Amino acid sequence: MTETAYRVKLADIFEGPMDLLVHLVRKHELDIYDIPISLITDQYLAYLEFLRTINIDVAAEFLVMAATLVQLKSRQLLPVHDNENDEDEVERQLSRPLLEYMKIKSAAEQLAERHLLGEDTFTRPPAGRDLLTPQDTEMVTVGLFELIDAFKKILQNLSAEQMIDLTAERMSVKDRISQIVTVLETRGSTTFEELFADDHQRSQVILTFLAILEMVKMRLIKVMQHAQSGIIRLFYL
Repeated sequence: MTETAYRVKLADIFEGPMDLLVHLVRKHELDIYDIPISLITDQYLAYLEFLRTINIDVAAEFLVMAATLVQLKSRQLLPVHDNENDEDEVERQLSRPLLEYMKIKSAAEQLAERHLLGEDTFTRPPAGRDLLTPQDTEMVTVGLFELIDAFKKILQNLSAEQMIDLTAERMSVKDRISQIVTVLETRGSTTFEELFADDHQRSQVILTFLAILEMVKMRLIKVMQHAQSGIIRLFYL
């Protein structure tokens, strides 16, 4: 199997273009009423290019947003005429919709955090399983783009030798999912980094990440992050 033999559609996972903008605003601690268009456009396009290199197809709405950002950026580079107000244009096309989306997203997250009847009743976990659970108060849900940032760090830590893959036999995404399921059935959860411990080539690292995304899409796992340590864990559902 080659790296291009399997592709994941971003639309099938769980986040869209507005989520990426929210991620960039929070990551760079930007003022939502004074968004630097040049920075946000360059960062947005860089994410789309990275997704393309790891065989993830972006949905059409991501490309529409990219076109909008490029248009706003290009208008800022042109001379401003008296009858034009670029700041109002940016607020109308970006800041206002983004602010409304963040309000809706925040409300949805608060609703999701409400415990259902009996959800906080725990039984003794089977021997060998991790004691941590997705319901722990110090665990927070990880978004797609936070997960991508963590994956970028995994790739950056690969040596030059690991970037070149000369092995003839390749595993499929389905096979990698089966391996991850075996680990999670035994332990209940595992850290994000632990899943890449045995991946010694770039193609293997990408394969593991694509398998994780497929498992999220199939609702086999829940991805959480410890608020204090920042460690990302995958829980088997």
